[in-house]
Amino acid sequence: MNRFTIQLDEIKAAYAAEPNPSLEVRLERIGRIEKMLKANEEKICKVLAADFGVRHPIESRIAEFQMVYQAYNYTRKHLKDWMKPVQMETPSFLGSSQAWLENQSLGVVGIMSPWNYPVQLALVPAIAALSAGNRVWLKPSERSSRTSGFLASLIQEYFHPSEFCVSTGGTEVAEQFAAMPFAHLFFTGSELIGKKVMRAAAENLTPITLELGGKTPAIIDPSAKLKDAAGAIIYGKLLNGGQTCIAPDYVLIEPANLETFIGELQAAAQSQFSNPEELTGPIDDEQLQNWQHLVADALDRGAKAISLLNNPAAGARRFEPVALINVPPEARVLHEEIFGPILPIVTVNTVSTTIDYINSKANPLALYWFGKDKKNMQRVLEETRSGGVTINDVLLHAAVESLPFGGIGASGMGSYHGKAGFDTFSHQKPILEVRGLLGTNLLKGTKPARPPYSKSTERLIKRLK
Repeated sequence: MNRFTIQLDEIKAAYAAEPNPSLEVRLERIGRIEKMLKANEEKICKVLAADFGVRHPIESRIAEFQMVYQAYNYTRKHLKDWMKPVQMETPSFLGSSQAWLENQSLGVVGIMSPWNYPVQLALVPAIAALSAGNRVWLKPSERSSRTSGFLASLIQEYFHPSEFCVSTGGTEVAEQFAAMPFAHLFFTGSELIGKKVMRAAAENLTPITLELGGKTPAIIDPSAKLKDAAGAIIYGKLLNGGQTCIAPDYVLIEPANLETFIGELQAAAQSQFSNPEELTGPIDDEQLQNWQHLVADALDRGAKAISLLNNPAAGARRFEPVALINVPPEARVLHEEIFGPILPIVTVNTVSTTIDYINSKANPLALYWFGKDKKNMQRVLEETRSGGVTINDVLLHAAVESLPFGGIGASGMGSYHGKAGFDTFSHQKPILEVRGLLGTNLLKGTKPARPPYSKSTERLIKRLK
């Protein structure tokens, strides 16, 4: 028996002593997360900047803290209603019997959070799990080691380890963690690691939610205003240095609009991200090298690179954001999730070829469509599959707490945010209370169907048809 097993047994024991915490207890627990974050915003911004090399505190506040505050506020407002039993319809042959669903906590929830948004993607699912009445054990990413370590120390300060526990460490710890018999395991990260986590969880038949990524397309319809589309796509692509699971991965545009669109991209990039202090750096050298290799591979195969920024402060950025055109189909950048400030632009001739191109790849986590032609928009919505969609902007569907957030197919399994998160970490227990006709024992439940069978049983069968 290792230390993780002992620790899990201790948390399970604490949960067993309080398997159905009251509304007040749940609100107090998630409220501690909000207090913890508000009291330490400045310090967390500093450790985030230390992990990324460059990360502006305003970006951290918008992309990390605001998402946590929004999750807390939305949950606090609606949790009482979510916890209520839901009355369900009963068939007429059951007389005055009543049926309902009761939301029940699962137990100890394991959360494996990634490095790209190491605060938001740890604490938002934790709020959902705690609001559903569970205990939480978090394993943050080792690639954002400073933030993960600091977050662990804060959680230890604000929570008893039997309520909300954290274990930091590398691959070995992650492998042990994924193999633990949790009531539910929630993972955010790459498809490759997601498969390993799923295999480990399968040994214990642990239910699992996978929040992955994929090749998110940004579609520029001929009816789009190119300047507006370029401004939104640049923001979505360069926020957090492109290290966002729902960042626009590539652009699909008609050839006639390509040159104008590239000019608008450059103008938008220069307007938004010319200050080197406002463009987040790669999380580590491994990430930087991957970006360099993706660009080099595309160029070697005949692609053309177009700088997105003028560079008056040469050398201030570790990697210069770039658009790629004339990219051959076999280039790695068109097949692998980029997760960086590289934007391939693919020309397509019609709505049909746009849809075919998207459908030739695995289902993406998000899709962005720009334009005014509602008929074309509806075709794309109906004929493609993606985790979520934002129309005429980027990222924002993930910021609407009432909308479920999650992938489909290779981009994920299950969803969270708002009530979807509460439901993910709850068991909707179906309950039937059997009553007879008008509250009597007459025709109660299974009574009319019990042997010995007779003509009245046959009449019952006819009535049930």
